[in-house]
Amino acid sequence: MPELPDIQVYIEALEARVLNERLERVEFKTPFLLRTVTPPVKAAEGQVVRRLRRVGKRIAFGFENDVWMVLHLMIAGRLHWQRKAGKVLASFVFSSGTLNLTEAGTQHRASLHMAQGEEGVRALDPGGLEPLECTLAEFVAALRRENHTLKRSLTDPHLFSGIGNAYSDEILQKARLSPVALSQKLSDADLTRLYEATQATLIWWTDRLRAEAGSDFPEKVTAFRAEMAVHGKFKQPCPECGTTVQRIRYASNETNYCPRCQTGGRLLADRSLSRLLGSDWPKSIDDLP
Repeated sequence: MPELPDIQVYIEALEARVLNERLERVEFKTPFLLRTVTPPVKAAEGQVVRRLRRVGKRIAFGFENDVWMVLHLMIAGRLHWQRKAGKVLASFVFSSGTLNLTEAGTQHRASLHMAQGEEGVRALDPGGLEPLECTLAEFVAALRRENHTLKRSLTDPHLFSGIGNAYSDEILQKARLSPVALSQKLSDADLTRLYEATQATLIWWTDRLRAEAGSDFPEKVTAFRAEMAVHGKFKQPCPECGTTVQRIRYASNETNYCPRCQTGGRLLADRSLSRLLGSDWPKSIDDLP
């Protein structure tokens, strides 16, 4: 799923192409995309885009009549400027060109909500703290609001805005903290390190993706990148210590971590594998064959 760095770079590319341009029409290829009808899509057609902003992991288009289109790409949704690169869910035809929304797979998770004014946009915002705009004290207060694992806390949109599965893995590896450490059990030093790692990771990746796209529209938006330290790197060496990256799988997600850098050599129990292996489940990275 596109997260804060990806969405920020999308918005910057859109600002260069559709800001102060007129939305001529929206062409829906599937009825599943549109989730609200008040105000109607017709209220945005013929209007000029005056603002673009990120709302969590959503992209919001603000028009001159204070109508907003709020687009959530979810896991498989991607945007393409003046080209089609997959199954098109909708085409947004602007006076400057066409923005196509595609989605891989058949689950139709991407969504478009219409909203009226700031109040309507706020109703779509989970309300998480902006990680690049908050102070250390604000970050700590949000983290300690509930006693969850760090992985869950960082990816909770009600606590932090724009962080998902991929960048939370990278943040925790940089902070050298276990994904299953409890948020209310961290020391002051741990909290400071996590705050600094969060900001450094999100800034570094935003800068990198911005440089990668250049003046082109970003077309290589993916959660798995060769430069990542642990996310998607199961069985590959940690770039810091060379230890084999491990993972915990649950439902359709997985957490990737370095057992040497983050858990003191301890292997975290993967629910399915540890249940299968029982007492044979290795407890330490050194017990692996």
